[in-house]
Amino acid sequence: TEISRPGYYEVCLDDYRVKAQLTATERTGVHRYTFPSDEMQRIILDLTHGIYNYDGKVLWASLRVENETLITGYRITNGWARENYTYFAISFSKPITNYGYTDWETPKYVGFWRKFDLQNNFPEIAGRKIVTHFDFDSNASAPLEIMVALSSVSTQGAIKNLQVETEGKSFDQIVAEASAKCEKELSKIEVTGNDAAKTMLYTSLYHTLINPLVYTDTDGQYRGIDHNIHQANGFTNYTVFSVWDTYRALHPLFNLINRKCSADIVRSMLAHYEQSVHKALPVWSHMGNENWCMIGYHSVSVLADAIDKGLDIDKKKALEAMISSSNIDYYDNTSDYKELGYVPFDKNRNSSSITLEYAYDDWTIYHTALKEGNSSVASMYRKRAMNYRNVFDPESQFVRARRSDGTWKVPFSLLNTSGEGFIEGNSWNYSFYVPHDVNGLITRMGGEKTFIRRLDSLFTMHLPDEFFAETEDVTREGVMGNYVHGNEPSHHIAYLYAWTSQSWKTQYWVREIMNKMYRNSIDGLCGNDDCGQMSAWYIFSAMGFYPVCPGSNQYVLGAPYFPYMKVELGEGKYLEIKADKVSDKTRYVKTVRLNGKLYTKAYITYDDIKNGAELTFEMSASPNKKRLFEKGEKPYSLSE
Repeated sequence: TEISRPGYYEVCLDDYRVKAQLTATERTGVHRYTFPSDEMQRIILDLTHGIYNYDGKVLWASLRVENETLITGYRITNGWARENYTYFAISFSKPITNYGYTDWETPKYVGFWRKFDLQNNFPEIAGRKIVTHFDFDSNASAPLEIMVALSSVSTQGAIKNLQVETEGKSFDQIVAEASAKCEKELSKIEVTGNDAAKTMLYTSLYHTLINPLVYTDTDGQYRGIDHNIHQANGFTNYTVFSVWDTYRALHPLFNLINRKCSADIVRSMLAHYEQSVHKALPVWSHMGNENWCMIGYHSVSVLADAIDKGLDIDKKKALEAMISSSNIDYYDNTSDYKELGYVPFDKNRNSSSITLEYAYDDWTIYHTALKEGNSSVASMYRKRAMNYRNVFDPESQFVRARRSDGTWKVPFSLLNTSGEGFIEGNSWNYSFYVPHDVNGLITRMGGEKTFIRRLDSLFTMHLPDEFFAETEDVTREGVMGNYVHGNEPSHHIAYLYAWTSQSWKTQYWVREIMNKMYRNSIDGLCGNDDCGQMSAWYIFSAMGFYPVCPGSNQYVLGAPYFPYMKVELGEGKYLEIKADKVSDKTRYVKTVRLNGKLYTKAYITYDDIKNGAELTFEMSASPNKKRLFEKGEKPYSLSE
C-alpha cells in the first residue's frame, strides 16, 4: 500500500511489516519507520549500490559513528559525474545499540588496522564496497525518525544543513512545510478544465521544478567545477544543467514565472565559467563536474534570454563568457566551424546538427552584442549565425552532411537517424532547425508552398522503425508521422506555420501533440522529460504560445489548451489567458485580443505581458484561413 502527495510518501514494506514515511527539506531527507512490536529494529545503509550501478563506480566511502545518535561520512563516485563528492550527516531519534558492516571487496592493504575488530562496533568504517547496519532497541515502541542531510562541501557542512533545516522540528511539521512549499510553487498557475488535463498540467509543472537543483549549503558554500570550495555571495548556486534540452523552453519558462531562480541559475553558470579551466559556460554539468554531453554551447542562449527578459545579472561578464565559450577551438570541431563555416562530416559524425546549433547559438551572441552596443562583435556573430546555409544542399533543399573538401556525403538518407550527420534525429527534422532565421529557411527550402508542404508531410508521413533502430533516444511512442517529439530538436517545428499563410495548422498540430504525447498514465510521457524540457513545452503550449527563438523577446502564438489560465509572473502581476469553448473540436483561433483590444500579430512579446496582461482567444470549430499576417506581424527572422 502506497500513499503519495506533495511533500509526503508512505509505504508498507511487506517483507518486514515496517511502515515507512518520507518527507524532505531542501537539503535533508527525513524518514520515519514504525517497526512491529518486539521485533528487530535494523537500518541498512548501503554505500555501494546506486542508480547505474557498476563495478568500480564507488571510488571510496567512509563513515564515522560520532555518537549514539549521529553518524557522518562521505561517498566519492565515478560515473557521468566523474568525481562526485557527497557528504552526509545522519541523526537518529533513538540511540544505536549495535552496528557493523560488510565489505564486499577484499582490502588490498590493511596495515595496522588489523589490530581492531573493524566489522563490529568500530566507529570508523571505510571501503569501496561497504554495506553497514545499525540496530536499535526493539523494546522501544516509538517510531524511529532519521534525518539525512547532504552537502557537497564537507561533513561539517552536512551537520550545519541538518541543524539549520530540521533542528526543533517534528516529522509532521516538516511534512507540513514541504507540502506548503509544493503548494506555493504549483499555485503559480491556476487553470480550469477537466481533471485529467489539469493533472497533466500540474504534473508537468512539477517536473519543471526538479532540475536544476540547489547545490549550495545553508552557509552559501559549494563545490565548484574546479572542485575547490567557493562561497556563493548573494545567490544560490545551482547544478544539473542539461542545457541542450532545457535552453529551448525550461529556462524561458523560468524567465516568466520563476525569475529569482532563473537569475541565480545564470549567476551559477557565470561562476562555472570563471572556475572552468576551459573558460567555458556549462555544456552539460552536474555536481561540480562537466560531462560534455550533447552538442552546441547552448548556455549562451540561456544567458541571452535572461538578458533579453531583464534579469539582474552582470551583462558585461555574460557577453564575455558567451564569446569565450564559442571560441574553444578544441571543442567539438569549433576550429573547423570557424574556418570552413560548417563542421565537416569526415571529422565529426554529428556534423550537420552541430553546424545548425552553433549557428543559432552564434545568433544569440550577435543579438546580445547588438543590445549591448558592441557592433564589432555583433557583426562577426551575425555572419556566423548564417553558417546554417553551408549545410543546406541546394539540390535536395534539405540539410545534409558535408565533407572537408566541400562535397556532400553519398549515399545519403533523409530518414535515417544514425550515421547521416545528425544527433538523435534525421535530416527531415533537423532541416527545420533554424529558429533565428525562419524566412531564410523558407527561402532555402524553395519558398512558402514547398515549406508548408514539407511541414505537412513531416506530420503525416510514416517513419519506419528501421530508420531509428540504432538511436536509443528516438522511440516509436515519441514519433508522430516523421515528427520526433520524444526528443528536443523538433519541439519548435509545429509553430513554424506562423511564418506562413497557414498559421492555423499550428493550432491543429500542437493540440494533436499534446493529446497523443502527454497522457495521465504510467507510459504517458514520450521519450524522457530531459530535466523538464518536455514538460515546459507542454506548459507553454497550454498557455497558447511558445518561445521558438529563445533570446528574442517573442513568443509565437498557437492556441490555449484550457478555457482559463492564470499565470503568476511575480510582484503581484498575472497573465490571464481566456479561451472560452476551447476543446478538441473547437481548437482553432478566430481572433485574439490583448487587454481587450484586437491583436493582429502572430506573436506576443515579453514586454506585452511582463506587467500583467489579459490574452483572450475567440475559438472556432473551423480554421480562420483569412487570418493572415503582414510583414510586420510575422515573428522575428534574421533575414527579411
